[in-house]
Amino acid sequence: MLAELSNEIEAFTETSKQYLPTMLILLGGLWVFNIANWMTGSHLNQFGIRPRRLRGLVGILFAPILHANFTHLLFNSVPLLCLGLFVMSLGLANFYWATAIIMVLSGFAVWCIGRRGTHIGASALIAGYFGYVVASAYQQPTFTTFFSAGVALYYFGGILLSLFPTEETTSWEGHLTGFLAGLVAMYVCTHFETFVSLFNQAKALF
Repeated sequence: MLAELSNEIEAFTETSKQYLPTMLILLGGLWVFNIANWMTGSHLNQFGIRPRRLRGLVGILFAPILHANFTHLLFNSVPLLCLGLFVMSLGLANFYWATAIIMVLSGFAVWCIGRRGTHIGASALIAGYFGYVVASAYQQPTFTTFFSAGVALYYFGGILLSLFPTEETTSWEGHLTGFLAGLVAMYVCTHFETFVSLFNQAKALF
């Protein structure tokens, strides 16, 4: 029992070290992009999600990398780095799938139900990673998932409070839909092989 736990701890530590540079590169790219955006007078922020406007659909792809200012980006950087690393430690392929699912589902949901205005920021993605990490402890109970979920709840549990309307300038819609999309992403990634099998069976019928 202790030997198995020790192996899991060692594996988690090594995996985290392995993927930390990747997360730092992704985060660094986000900062470089926003510096460039700031130098152009934040002109690119117009490509955020604009609910129920056809042009606003492009924000589904761009909103997570756009930020109102450097303070906004700074407050998002720490949870994005930590939670993103936790998701990545559960599997690199799952990280990319989860990121895509969270971005698309939460972005489209915000486009459908969001308040008028332009919704930008990585908050929906962060809430999605948070939901993914917490759900992983239930779907795949191991030391890695319990440790990740415990840290996420302890340090970033405040995300749960942001799922409801608070400040007018905060897109609680993005937080809520991101969190729910994270749960969906966890389910899809856990049952990915089943979905592939069903897809192949359906394809064979045609």
